[in-house]
Amino acid sequence: MAKDEFTKIESVSGENGQSANGETGGVSRPDRRKFLQNTSLASIAAIVGTSIPFGANLPAGFVPAATAQDNPLAGKDGLTLLNDRPVNAETPPELLDDAITPTDRHFIRNNGLLPDDMDPSTWTLTIDGFTDNSMELTIADLREQFEVVTRALAMECGGNGRAFFDPPAKGNQWTYGAIACSEWTGVRLKDVLEKAGVQSNVIYTAHYGADIHLSGDPEKAPLSRGLPIEKALTDNILIAFEMNGEALHPMNGAPLRLVVPGWPGSCSQKWLTRIELRDVVHDGAKMTGTSYKVPAYPVEPGQDIPEEDWVIMERMPVKSLVTFPANGTDLAEMETEVRGHAWAGDRSISKVELSMDFGKSWMDANLDAAVNDGAWQNWRANVTFPQAGYYEVWARATDSEGEMQPFAIDWNAKGYLNNTMHRVGLRVG
Repeated sequence: MAKDEFTKIESVSGENGQSANGETGGVSRPDRRKFLQNTSLASIAAIVGTSIPFGANLPAGFVPAATAQDNPLAGKDGLTLLNDRPVNAETPPELLDDAITPTDRHFIRNNGLLPDDMDPSTWTLTIDGFTDNSMELTIADLREQFEVVTRALAMECGGNGRAFFDPPAKGNQWTYGAIACSEWTGVRLKDVLEKAGVQSNVIYTAHYGADIHLSGDPEKAPLSRGLPIEKALTDNILIAFEMNGEALHPMNGAPLRLVVPGWPGSCSQKWLTRIELRDVVHDGAKMTGTSYKVPAYPVEPGQDIPEEDWVIMERMPVKSLVTFPANGTDLAEMETEVRGHAWAGDRSISKVELSMDFGKSWMDANLDAAVNDGAWQNWRANVTFPQAGYYEVWARATDSEGEMQPFAIDWNAKGYLNNTMHRVGLRVG
């Protein structure tokens, strides 16, 4: 049974994965050679897994011999490439089975091209705006002046699950794999902002990165988002310089990034160079218009929605994922362990339930507590099937406020916040 038998991914992108409204779209079968020919030197270095000392000599459109492998994302084995410019790749659910997501299985969501220079020894972070003491900090300064902490933090793209909207929504056609929970090491954003001195008129942060706009125009930013100051001053948001005990992966924001668990991944600015404190809601790249926003009320496909009725996404909804067995597995035995993860934005998970009879009955899974605030929660259950045949195991989570995953959610034009129940099909016996 093919693993994609239960999943249909439609590509709605235009040329180079760019949709008609300028957002990056899905590319169902990216051309590896074209991908490399249109990729920056820094990106190719990340792909081959090391620096390229004579990279300045590479002819235009040159494809390095070391990339003559089936998977162009070296160091990210098993990920599915959705878009090549910018690079976006998701992780199949069965490769997310670890309690802590390994770096090579953490999804990639880029909005621009990688910076040309990612040297941690010369990197600086500016804190300015409405502060009492503006600061410019090196990574060494961050380590020396603030408490260094390590936290397991879940991060999810706001468009995770977009592929399942009908009619299709424009953008990268994420299925289930734009989610991860790695261990991040860094300093608390709260501590840094408090040392800078947050003035009383501040209501929002603004984040800036060193990534390059797809046009190559240095005056344009591919992404610059922010947070309400109340959120920014919570305890589990990190300015991170390590991922799973090592330096950050270039595709995941090396050498410095924000990690904002429970909110859309776009809040976790990569290649972080500046945080500005503002007295207005930030209006940076992809903060205005309908970017990373949802309608304030249910809408029908094609419905005209006034711009003032779009609201900024904040807390991600309750969700769960089955990571074992994989969708499409043939089971020889009549019993199997089923396991996965669940998460709920700023909340915790109170229970996870499974059904093998298409939702007629449900059984409780064994649910672990989160290892720390901001991490996903791992769960497992033994399932016994009554006879040979085809089954679907459905999973649904309920959060600490009583909100439960739905079987289906309201459609929205941007394809955001899809938290429908995850289902895996199994042929038993």
